[in-house]
Amino acid sequence: MQDVAPFLKAFQGRADGAEPSWLLAHRNAAMKRFSELGFPTRKQEAWRFTDLRPLTGGPILPAGGESGLEPLELASSFLEGLTHRLVLVNGRLRADLSSLGELPAGVFLSSTAEALKSRPDLVQLAFDASEENGAQPFASLNAAFFADGFVFAIEPGVVLEKPVEIIHFGEGGTSHHLRNCIHAGAGARATLIETAAGTGAGWTNAVTAVVAEADAIIRHVKIQNEALEAIHLALTRGAVAESARYETFLLTLGARLSRQDIHVALAGEAASVAINGAYLLRGEQEATIAPFADHQAPGCQTTEVLRSVIDDRAHGVFLGKMAVRPGADGTDAHQLNKNLLLSPKASADTKPELEIFADEVKCSHGATVGDLDENALFYLQARGIPSKAARAMLVEAFAASVIEGAELGEALTAHLIRYVKGWLGQAGEAL
Repeated sequence: MQDVAPFLKAFQGRADGAEPSWLLAHRNAAMKRFSELGFPTRKQEAWRFTDLRPLTGGPILPAGGESGLEPLELASSFLEGLTHRLVLVNGRLRADLSSLGELPAGVFLSSTAEALKSRPDLVQLAFDASEENGAQPFASLNAAFFADGFVFAIEPGVVLEKPVEIIHFGEGGTSHHLRNCIHAGAGARATLIETAAGTGAGWTNAVTAVVAEADAIIRHVKIQNEALEAIHLALTRGAVAESARYETFLLTLGARLSRQDIHVALAGEAASVAINGAYLLRGEQEATIAPFADHQAPGCQTTEVLRSVIDDRAHGVFLGKMAVRPGADGTDAHQLNKNLLLSPKASADTKPELEIFADEVKCSHGATVGDLDENALFYLQARGIPSKAARAMLVEAFAASVIEGAELGEALTAHLIRYVKGWLGQAGEAL
């Protein structure tokens, strides 16, 4: 098990700068909590399917140096067309690589470090008492060490036409702790695309708070395409108010070890959430998707559709949980996880759960694990399509169906499918 002592020493040696007293107090309490919890183990139910040895083999301490990254190295991650773009390298803002454009009135987009000076009220939304007394060690560690991140806020009634694009790029063998906040006022509309890329065996540890006020709609797409030696852990905590909607799509392609936790509280009547995604894995990769939708008010709706394509010796994990609290009558919640195994050594663990404490609800869950349809393969080959091309067509169709089903719009759908095609192109003769 990883010793927490190097992290304690690094924390004691960090410079506090001119941070507000409330933040310093939170950092100290969070570090204390991390030292009490330590790294999770397979004995804990939430982590029993995950091999953390890539992370716990030695301390991966926070980054501190500058980067010489050039714009061309990021170009493949950019969404086509005009966006409001913010770039962070090694967990810190790179203003020279960013391109915010002209932000409309009522829209705030900034690095977390800058927002601490100009809008500390927004930054405070990104913190939670559980980091001081809860059971999420990586969120506590993040609170102790984060240096930067992004803050995106849109005032009531504002509709942002262009998407906001956040690019995270990590280098080398250090850790990057990102603290982010997304806030949409009542009736606001916005789309945000986050892309994580990088080189080398670094560790990204991100925590994002999402707040959707009444009638707001937030569309949040996350693309994890880090280096195959990297580690990527991310926690999203959301609160969705009356008649508001939060849509998130997760595309996981990179990292040796990755995990995406999404905890969303449907706190207002008729709130809705959509959690969709695909994870495409090969080699020795291991990826976990762990959504938790907490229905706390009447008439809420949640849909979850997650698909995986797993090759070689890779391992995919789905831990989906939905809770329906007392009084949350009329809840309509459904989750589905489908896994496509391309190799006899590939593996998938899937654990969908429902906890229902209310009446008059419609809830369901399902999961499948299988390989390519031999009849479909035969059909394609019988029409002159070579075996490798036929397999690639079926895999692309399997992954693309969840992307197209998410109804993200033409540009975003095409952007995500390009990543799928790129993953298939890298397969070479192995497919």
